Amino acid sequence: MKLGVEVHGFDPQSISDGALRALRESIYVDKLVILKGQRLSPRDFVALGRRLGTPEAYYEPMYRHPEENEIFVSGNVAASSGPVGVPKTGQFWHADYQFMPRPFGITLIHPRILPRHNRGTYFIDMGQAHGRLPAELRRAVVGTRCLHTVRNYFKIRPSDVYRPVIEVLREIDERTPVVRHPTTFIHPVTGETVLYLSEGFTIGIEDGSGAALDEDLLRALLAESGQLDHTFEHEGIHWQTYDDDDLIMWDNRSLVHRAVHTSTPEPAVSHRVTVHDDHPFYAADTLAPATDRAPVAAARVAAGRD
Repeated sequence: MKLGVEVHGFDPQSISDGALRALRESIYVDKLVILKGQRLSPRDFVALGRRLGTPEAYYEPMYRHPEENEIFVSGNVAASSGPVGVPKTGQFWHADYQFMPRPFGITLIHPRILPRHNRGTYFIDMGQAHGRLPAELRRAVVGTRCLHTVRNYFKIRPSDVYRPVIEVLREIDERTPVVRHPTTFIHPVTGETVLYLSEGFTIGIEDGSGAALDEDLLRALLAESGQLDHTFEHEGIHWQTYDDDDLIMWDNRSLVHRAVHTSTPEPAVSHRVTVHDDHPFYAADTLAPATDRAPVAAARVAAGRD
């Protein structure tokens, strides 16, 4: 599967407002944008995020960069003062902050130390996944909501050592209670219908009255999207590798992703900034019928861009 576009010659210091709007449109429409040749300081990386929207520091402090709180650090390299960030994050299918009431619209990743062996990310376009669903599954999810929680993939903190597991679980449930989002929603910019669920965070589906639906429905949807294919050969899965000085941006509404970490003990560090943009996470009329391709995408076709 081919997903996304590469952009060469991007200069975040001199980009005009018009060019920035075009970049943001590309994130929504192309879903995945790779900016080549980027050597940004942590401060400059956060500044770029601020031009795209409002970055937010991750709710667990142990992931934060020591100088720029809005940067989430995934890495296994310690500074002189001690560990920075958390190693091997996101090794499961998910969308960022899917377990929160207000997820992020845009994710930016800036790998800082790349191992020699493969390290990259798998992506699935959940707009296309909805389009591939058999008719009976499309009908089955109309008007339903999915339940999401961080519980299964919460990483134990240093402060949790020696605590009873039940205490940790109780704190997780109190701090990040289960949230509900529509199983499908209308993208507020493109109008595309997106299937919004993941193997990592979604624990169930309920109907419009709040009654739990059979867990086989969730499993069928995950399987159809490709998230249960452990060979990663499903037609909907895109494998994205990284080069030195890449900066990766994607539409967090439309894509689920899964990190791949090298099995060797090589140094690896990535910085992440997640951004709330100027749009609601999903359109206000999200449960109303809608065509899968919408104004922005249609305009691209008319202009000969697809």
